[in-house]
Amino acid sequence: MKEFAVQVESGREGRDGEPSLGPIYRNLLEKDGFLPQHPDINTSWDIFRTSVEKYPGNRMLGWREIIDGKVGPYAWKTYKEVYDEVLNIGSALRASGAEPGARIGVYGSNCPQWIVAMEVCNAHSLICVPLYDTLGSGAVDYIIEHAEVDYVFVQDKKVKQLLNSECKSAKRLKLIVCFTSFTKEQKDDAVNIGMTPYSWNEFLQMGKENPVEPCPPQSFNICTIMYTSGTSGDPKGVVLTHENTAMYVQGVDLFLAQFEDKMTVDDVYLSFLPLAHILDRMIEEYFFHSGASVGYFHGDLDALVEDLMELKPTFFAGVPRVFERVHEGVVKALRELRPLRRKIFYLLYKYKLGWMNTGYKHKFASPLSDLLAFRKVKAKLGGRVRLIVSGGAPLSFELEEFLRVTSCAFFVQGYGLTETCGLSTIGFPDEMSLAGTVGVPSVFSEVRLKEVPEMGYNPLGNPPCGEVCVRGRTVFSGYHKNPELTKEAFRDGWFHTGDIGEILPNGALKIIDRKKNIFKLSQGEYVAVEYLEKVYSFIPIVDDIWVYGDSFKSMLVAVVVPNVANTKTWASSNGHTGSVSELCSLEALRNHILLELKHTAEQKKLRGFEHIKGVVLDPLSFDVERDLVTPTMKKKRNQLLKHYQVLINELYESLTRGRAH
Repeated sequence: MKEFAVQVESGREGRDGEPSLGPIYRNLLEKDGFLPQHPDINTSWDIFRTSVEKYPGNRMLGWREIIDGKVGPYAWKTYKEVYDEVLNIGSALRASGAEPGARIGVYGSNCPQWIVAMEVCNAHSLICVPLYDTLGSGAVDYIIEHAEVDYVFVQDKKVKQLLNSECKSAKRLKLIVCFTSFTKEQKDDAVNIGMTPYSWNEFLQMGKENPVEPCPPQSFNICTIMYTSGTSGDPKGVVLTHENTAMYVQGVDLFLAQFEDKMTVDDVYLSFLPLAHILDRMIEEYFFHSGASVGYFHGDLDALVEDLMELKPTFFAGVPRVFERVHEGVVKALRELRPLRRKIFYLLYKYKLGWMNTGYKHKFASPLSDLLAFRKVKAKLGGRVRLIVSGGAPLSFELEEFLRVTSCAFFVQGYGLTETCGLSTIGFPDEMSLAGTVGVPSVFSEVRLKEVPEMGYNPLGNPPCGEVCVRGRTVFSGYHKNPELTKEAFRDGWFHTGDIGEILPNGALKIIDRKKNIFKLSQGEYVAVEYLEKVYSFIPIVDDIWVYGDSFKSMLVAVVVPNVANTKTWASSNGHTGSVSELCSLEALRNHILLELKHTAEQKKLRGFEHIKGVVLDPLSFDVERDLVTPTMKKKRNQLLKHYQVLINELYESLTRGRAH
């Protein structure tokens, strides 16, 4: 079997009750040690500045203009134009009192102004702090206070949230700059709070009149504090240095140099994943390093296909839910075909897959199949895509195989966290043996597994399984203002991810579980199930609840044990009779409990993905006899999943069917 990673140190048994450690794995490029650092690229500012010198006239940032209420074609700014804007906005910010080390908030959807604000931070040794509200109500308020943000760049659509009376930390802001302009009412509100408001053009003009030379950072300086979901409600601030981002870019460069199809200045990326998250941010950093182009979606995810058709990107990145929708669209179109044409599609699929499995590259496996059937799938992504990357959560083997065959493009999965600068492992294009895995250690990263005895995972077993630990040049330096959490995350010099992985014989990593009772849904959101179970348990008709989510699904489901007395009261009020067991088979009771769960979720201001979308009712309590709980009544989640697996699968199937209709 072909190997894709190299073992640089053997594993060892745990001593004196300590967990066992698996072997250390590195990328094959680094079998003799980490590769040397590029002497001219040590910071995010170096990445941008050197590209401006090399590619001043290249298209850098694109956006769709609104003309007479309609979305128009893409307009572009060159690298030199963006650089000049960065100098002017940076001068204005420094003239307004921002000193190196100050925290600068950026709040809004992906757009050129977002990147200009980010590069301003890089130019003047300022710390970029992305603000976003999908972490839950009050997250923006919390981040501003926790990160000690003094200046904010904000999109016009987000001004209202920032000036809302509930955002108490806004009072600490000295200055607020809108991506476009404020209304008079918004300006007055900002002044009343105590901050100075500027439109984008006003700030540009101020910078032109008060030029200040850039104050570039050192590699050890903080580049960004990026907040991600925590286990107990409050987001946690991941501190990433300029070295982290610079080494990520160099690592991707060295990795891609192995392959025939190189990244070029003609490549185009459609940015729609949030820039406040690490995946999109780091993809854009690499595109800027390459002198390539980034076009932004026009703000409506439901109309993303329009942006795809207009921009025609060559590179596409998404989370599993995006690719699930692509797959659903293709399957729906197939259902509408005549049986003979549908049969031909699947015959061509099987034929091309067979050749790919023997080692043929996707473009040579069956050009005829691509021409007759699969070019239509490629057309759904704009028609020019040649590389597709999935991240954020694991993608199923079946879906990855489907996209490798039908997309007419290279398709790979990657794995990483905000804490690892978005990339710890990456797949190889055209290697079908890596399908269903997240690839091998990226350049400048090392990976090993650690034993999790309470869950039965052993890195020295067959297959080797354990907690994924990462070490390397792209790993973060700690959590902002949280030394306890930092100490917990770093042990023996390794960052402990909390994800459970399996190492395949070829050195590839497969994510199979989560150590703590926190998991990701297919869009990449973390869900803390114990917290949700506490919230939902307060409902009178719910005696006990086990919340479950699958990393390959976008919805949460639950098994509910109804309260006997309250269930009988409901039955009596609604004209139903029978035992609790008989009542649990009623759709009416399931719908009533779902409605109660929904009301509670809304009352507690839970996020959309934390709402329960389907339930299984069990009249029996979770008990020790069925091995579903410990003697101290803690839920055995692995056993619960085994016990209810068939019912859970049926529930997900019915929910998927319901959405399709």
